[in-house]
Amino acid sequence: MGVMTAAHRRRFARLAATAGLLVTVVALLLVPAGPASAHAVLSSSSPAASTVVPAAPAEVVLTFSETVRKVPDRIRVIAPDGSRADQGEPTFAGSVVNIPVDTGRGNGTYLVTYRVISADSHPVSGAFTYSVGAPSEPPVDSGDDGRANPVVGTAVKVAKFVGYAGLLLVIGPALVLALLWPRRLSRRGPARLAWTGLGLVALATVATVLLQVPYTNGGGLFDVTGEGLSLVLGSAFGAAHLVRLGLLAAVALLLRPLLAGPVGRTDLVILGVLAVGALVTWPLSGHPAASPAPAVSVLVDTVHLGGMAVWLGGLVMLAVFLLRRADERELGAILPIWSRWAALAVSALLLAGTVQALIEVATPAALVNTAYGRLVLAKIGLFVLVIAVAAYSRHLVRTRVAASRPAPVRRAIWAELTITAIVLGVSATLVQTTPARSVATDVAAADSGYFNTTATSSLYSMQIEVSPARRGNNSVHLYAYTLDNQPLPVVEWQVTVALPAAGIEAIQVPLLPLTDNHATGEISLPAAGDWELRVTARTTEIDQATVTATVPVR
Repeated sequence: MGVMTAAHRRRFARLAATAGLLVTVVALLLVPAGPASAHAVLSSSSPAASTVVPAAPAEVVLTFSETVRKVPDRIRVIAPDGSRADQGEPTFAGSVVNIPVDTGRGNGTYLVTYRVISADSHPVSGAFTYSVGAPSEPPVDSGDDGRANPVVGTAVKVAKFVGYAGLLLVIGPALVLALLWPRRLSRRGPARLAWTGLGLVALATVATVLLQVPYTNGGGLFDVTGEGLSLVLGSAFGAAHLVRLGLLAAVALLLRPLLAGPVGRTDLVILGVLAVGALVTWPLSGHPAASPAPAVSVLVDTVHLGGMAVWLGGLVMLAVFLLRRADERELGAILPIWSRWAALAVSALLLAGTVQALIEVATPAALVNTAYGRLVLAKIGLFVLVIAVAAYSRHLVRTRVAASRPAPVRRAIWAELTITAIVLGVSATLVQTTPARSVATDVAAADSGYFNTTATSSLYSMQIEVSPARRGNNSVHLYAYTLDNQPLPVVEWQVTVALPAAGIEAIQVPLLPLTDNHATGEISLPAAGDWELRVTARTTEIDQATVTATVPVR
């Protein structure tokens, strides 16, 4: 076998990197698509929280704002005597979770605890009570307190920070070595920095996947089980991180010749495509992929992340290497080009960050009323400060001070890096925080009205819920049960609402069946008053009955 030449090694690296990219694209195409959602919150329940129902329900129904996934044995119904009242496994249908309940546990207060996973990979947990017949002392769920382990939560944020830091440490050296590095200078130092950055990204990716297991289950730092890891790797979150690892391996093959010396345009193009593919895996495993406009959010978050990596990575290269090693002539050529790059990267950061904030925050009030909004404000304040320092650096470049006296610009760059390190920490916390738009729909946080009643006919018992029972848009949920309180399949639903006192005739409510005995619909109620709601449910080809309820709307 002959010795492989440098040209052969480069050709092999290109082919291997291209193959890695193709495998990644195929993997992305094979990942099952799911409905868009983000940081789901409990929007309603049946029975409703803190209500008293006349008879024990055969099931508890949880309706979340978005699609959720199961966490094994983390949904429980505790009877008044402290025993488990839930029977069998709960069923998941999009945003609706049905929990079978033993109806023979007697009267008193029941506790419902839940822990599920939203589409953006974050666990959602909570608890509420309802009472049968009359309230009693609430029971305690000794199996799970529903709270995330604080050590695990902190470790996840640290892993996110390390990943961001590694990203800028690999992109900065690669970009500067490819386009700005003087030929006379050694590449050894930047190459070590780039390999360190690539290693940090890979380490953070693996750590994030492993930490997702206890983060999901609510366990301790080392509570990583085979079943839990399998569930994580089988999710969109796990797929995005596996794709990232594959792309990092492909990047490493092309990065080696670049760090050793100048490479051709083809290698740079392939390397750029691989880098963009790896960047996309960050938004695909977080809030952006589950936003109301996922395509826009993923795009702007990728631009935001790329702009950050180019800007900060380039600053590191300037501060650590170029301002120390390059001579005045070289700096005079390099700094104006870098200044234009930095301006473009900062503009991309501002534009992408603004669009993403508008999507995730939703309302001006949420900027100050939610933790997510306050973190966004903190990030904006720090960003304004770092922009001011960057403007000073740009002034030095334009006046040619930096080339002849690099010390002032070096101090300005270190100031930029110090502030932006704090920004990265805020960003690592931000991606683990419930978006403000989701907090606004949380029934535990919202001060909204609620109507709940049970109407009985000769065929069935119908539980009727209207939320928020106020003027404007309202959600209607209907649950059909047999007269002995078992779920009753409904063949056809028909619902109308009317306000005779205001001369408003019957309005048809469009319904969407969620399960055999549960349907939901949205209706706009334009005026306050006592609305008449009529429900007709057909249970067989010939059996149907109509019930009515008066809904007070404020």
